[in-house]
Amino acid sequence: MALSHLHSSSRSKLLAATSILRRQISSSSDPLTVETSLPFTPHKCEPPSRSVETNPQELWSFFRNMATMRRMEIAADSLYKAKLIRGFCHLYDGQEAVAVGMEAAITKKDGIITAYRDHCTFLGRGGTLLEVFGELMGRQVGCSKGKGGSMHFYKKESRFYGGHGIVGAQVPLGCGIAFAQKYNKEEAVTFDLYGDGAANQGQLFEALNMSALWDLPVILVCENNHYGMGTAEWRAAKSPAYYKRGDYVPGLKVDGMDVLAVKQACKFAKEHALKHGPIILEMDTYRYHGHSMSDPGSTYRTRDEISGVRQERDPIERVRKLLLSHDLATEKELKDIEKEIRKEVDDAIAQAKESPMPDPSELFANVYVKGFGVEAYGADRKEVRAVLP
Repeated sequence: MALSHLHSSSRSKLLAATSILRRQISSSSDPLTVETSLPFTPHKCEPPSRSVETNPQELWSFFRNMATMRRMEIAADSLYKAKLIRGFCHLYDGQEAVAVGMEAAITKKDGIITAYRDHCTFLGRGGTLLEVFGELMGRQVGCSKGKGGSMHFYKKESRFYGGHGIVGAQVPLGCGIAFAQKYNKEEAVTFDLYGDGAANQGQLFEALNMSALWDLPVILVCENNHYGMGTAEWRAAKSPAYYKRGDYVPGLKVDGMDVLAVKQACKFAKEHALKHGPIILEMDTYRYHGHSMSDPGSTYRTRDEISGVRQERDPIERVRKLLLSHDLATEKELKDIEKEIRKEVDDAIAQAKESPMPDPSELFANVYVKGFGVEAYGADRKEVRAVLP
């Protein structure tokens, strides 16, 4: 019988029962197999299976986590335009599947280091919205106490090592973290992220050479969003097949807009790195914003290109379709989640605004180890006292 033909009380009971059943499904860990949108393209290795094991609970978490990241970055855009965020600000919307899929394949014992497009990676490592907005607005409640800003997020307890502003500089640092992991026999790996613009940096190849010589457990992840600042990849790279750039090091090209493909690739890469050493993952992804907030993002590419990617490859919409096609959610339930997320983001912004700026005495804190020079450069110096209120 059609739902519309039921008595109102019966209809209410049925809707309530359906809602309860759906909540049970959404928290279910019953296995579900989904095929990746595209095959993996390998270099010097056998690719992983396109069939990815997941479950309703994980798919729901993917949707919520990516939707939260998207809302957070859109809010950051507004805060920057309102001049509540100053300095550089590089947004990640469009690339959420990389951060979320990577976390699904690893543990907090594994390390992650990245460049300056770091807000969502920090959130994926267990950071909070309040810590994000606090840092963006330069407040004490921020993850770096308001002194790092958009480009310098860190979370020591979950091994998130930043957030680095110099192009490609984080790559040898990540290889060093992997060296420490192997030296200490930690059975953990480091995901070392960089963009297609940094892929031509000499230090990347030097660090990769040493990592391969010593079989370090490092995964080099090229987040190829196809534009290094305002420069298309084909104008900057003679060989834009970044997964092959390691030559003697295996590589894998991944659809970085498919969260399940990213999860499968990162799981595969972690297993390889622990046994055999470095591997390169090229995440074929896309950023919707410009390179930074000072870049409109539409002078070197068309608006049609951006809207085309949104319509055909958006990572959140892909998971939305999965949830709907497997009858794990309704449109209303997903919209309700998005409303909840909007409120969570708004609440975090309001709290961050209430947090004070760092005290001026903090200006020289954490520059030197205590007892090794900080006294000579502390707030008691007469030059400093002259500028402090």
